[in-house]
Amino acid sequence: MEDPKVIIMLFIACFLAYLAIVKGFEPLLLLPIAFGMLITNLPGAEMYHEILFADGYVHWDLFGGHSGITPGLVDFLYLGVKLGIYPCLIFLGVGAMTDFGPLIANPKSLLLGAAAQLGIFLTFVGARYLGFTPAEASSIGIIGGADGPTAIFVTTKLAPHLLGPIAVAAYSYMALVPVIQPPIMKALTTKKERQIEMRELRPVSKMEKVVFPFVVTIFIALLVPSATPLVGTLMLGNLFRECGVVDRLSKTAQNGLINVVTIFLGISVGATATASTFLSTSTLKILVMGVTAFAIGTAGGVLLAKFMNLFLKNKINPLIGSAGVSAVPMAARVSQVVGQKENPGNFLLMHAMGPNVAGVIGSAIAAGVLLALFG
Repeated sequence: MEDPKVIIMLFIACFLAYLAIVKGFEPLLLLPIAFGMLITNLPGAEMYHEILFADGYVHWDLFGGHSGITPGLVDFLYLGVKLGIYPCLIFLGVGAMTDFGPLIANPKSLLLGAAAQLGIFLTFVGARYLGFTPAEASSIGIIGGADGPTAIFVTTKLAPHLLGPIAVAAYSYMALVPVIQPPIMKALTTKKERQIEMRELRPVSKMEKVVFPFVVTIFIALLVPSATPLVGTLMLGNLFRECGVVDRLSKTAQNGLINVVTIFLGISVGATATASTFLSTSTLKILVMGVTAFAIGTAGGVLLAKFMNLFLKNKINPLIGSAGVSAVPMAARVSQVVGQKENPGNFLLMHAMGPNVAGVIGSAIAAGVLLALFG
């Protein structure tokens, strides 16, 4: 009974590798995940042992090899996931690569980023209705933030047994942003709304960019302490970028560090997708609810932008609301592409980056809330 499941898992691993290599679906993480899934399901490889992390805990006493188990390479790499190290280091790199200027120049973007988190909480309710525990429902709902590291961070804390399917769903849907979002954006807006041209954003001073990470970190740490690891590392990375005195640290965070961590994170997460845990009805439910969460998040940002236009003199193009999910910068590019098809003179990319960055912060805060409630 187990052998057919292993064959199926090997096929799924090869299929994910195909999507990453041939189709270009989020290859930087999907390829390591696929290979991690491959090596963990190869009979006799013994690179990952679920018993070392049973019941959501790290059983340090078993790592010494005295129990008859010899820990494999992936067992040690997975500690970085289980202890919450890798997702935070990914956020450090994302912060160093991201310009927060559009968000600072247009603070209203924060509202659009917040609205896009609607998918997280509505999917949480749906998952509870389908019989998942509050902790499991939280981990499934966070897929709606379109933020892989955050989904992994929450899942390792609340529902580690679901890490494999949730990670695959999160990164697959991030890769499918250009496919999933445009139909939703067009269905919820009129042609006239999609043609709205927005004014050029004001210049943002270096002082504002340097002060911003301090203000956000202090505010979030006081408001949602459990979100501090993610938001704090995100802001530290951005501070490296903007302060101008630590170029070496900024370049390391943007390149070497995030690349190494991405490899370790992908392989470790993929290795948790063993045949016994991945091939279940729960996985199918997670995949369906994940895309639902993502769609609701996209719709939430668009609909709030339309609502805000009822009161604003300078109208917002509702398309930028879809960028409130935190797939940076892919979601912002989708807003640009869809908007320019309707109006060739429309340049929405920088405007969409505001909600996009706000979405990263918003998903981290949502994760903190869920961890505080159910962790």
